[in-house]
Amino acid sequence: MIDAALKTRIMNEVDRRFDAQTSVLADLVRIPSLRYREAPAQDMMARLFKEDGYGVDRWQIRLDDIKHLPGFSPHAQEYDDAWNVVGAWRPSSGSGRSLVLNGHIDVVPEGPHEMWSRPPFEPAVKDGWMYGRGSGDMKAGLILNLFALRALRGLGYRPAADVFQQSVVEEECTGNGALACLQRGYRGDAALIPEPSGGVLTVAQVGVMWFQVKVTGHPVHVYKADAGSNAIESAYRLIQALRDLEKAWNARKSADAHFHDHHHPVNFNVGKIAGGDWASSVPAWCTFDMRVGVLPSQTLKEARQEIEHCVREAGKRDPFLGNNPPSVTWEGFQAEPFVLKNHEAVRATLDRAHRHVFGTALEDMTSTGTADNRFFGLYAGIPALVYGPQSDDIHGFDERVNLESVRRITQATALFIAEWCGLQEA
Repeated sequence: MIDAALKTRIMNEVDRRFDAQTSVLADLVRIPSLRYREAPAQDMMARLFKEDGYGVDRWQIRLDDIKHLPGFSPHAQEYDDAWNVVGAWRPSSGSGRSLVLNGHIDVVPEGPHEMWSRPPFEPAVKDGWMYGRGSGDMKAGLILNLFALRALRGLGYRPAADVFQQSVVEEECTGNGALACLQRGYRGDAALIPEPSGGVLTVAQVGVMWFQVKVTGHPVHVYKADAGSNAIESAYRLIQALRDLEKAWNARKSADAHFHDHHHPVNFNVGKIAGGDWASSVPAWCTFDMRVGVLPSQTLKEARQEIEHCVREAGKRDPFLGNNPPSVTWEGFQAEPFVLKNHEAVRATLDRAHRHVFGTALEDMTSTGTADNRFFGLYAGIPALVYGPQSDDIHGFDERVNLESVRRITQATALFIAEWCGLQEA
């Protein structure tokens, strides 16, 4: 363990650099790193890693390298512009425990700009919060990892073990970016992921699956609409059947060790819908995309079977769909539920760092979303901690991150690295 005097120096060094940290975060938020457009932001991350003396590995993800691996999520889009970046610190003679510092560079679409209080990619600070798409989810986390290590270096120290700073793509749709890091050989004795958790530790999370339902209809002129079959209205009836399944899955929470007290752990969301070609024609087609949560007490295979059965049976109750059944295809997230295990040592280390900064014990939480921690824990046997700053309205309008929480989580992260990895003089 590091002594109290050094802990104080580390925290003060984080404070000394925090204005610069905030400025770098704003620069990264300005880059609209939507999926398929992450390369400029990854260029920035590579430059930052190089400036700090890390070995920089920037590579294009190849589908053939990962599609056979457990945890892979299918994606029809090309990977021609999917780039991961890792900044690697490898001491000449390591004596501590190695660490992966993981974060994702991709952000979700911002929606109509007129519904934001300010342009989504023009970061602004107001009342202690930084606003902007990706500010909380999770560019603040990427930059706090960087500045936690900069604080140690500013005091003349480097980690005494391998540290891999990962900036990955596709966390928001598949997780294949983190999977590609595992495929490339990046491992550690632990992983720390500063997703916006509000300063608490995620110990269990639901699985997440995406699927698309395609519905057909029988087009006719609207003057004889009752002679046709409206694919959009049929899709609504299928959605209602899936809503009933959502209720049934939530009713099972009583048997789940981690979510039995949660008011609504399983969420089904219709995220996209399209259909029809002409207002005066009964629509011949409709597709909708849905995201569903899966309890740890379920498997993805079982969940997929139930969803397909639900859609099939609902279709049978529709006069037209009974003979023209809807189809279900699975693309995007096929993320297994995750429960943190074999984490006692790394959690205790993080708890000590958290207590020193916040003055309270580290609390646990469960999450109804997913994160890249599952790849490390489920497929590589690496305890992966999700612990990050406070953020509001991620995936919504006026996303923001609390800068005071960023500062304190940066301090806790620096203390955690110092103890977990050990220190050596730079």
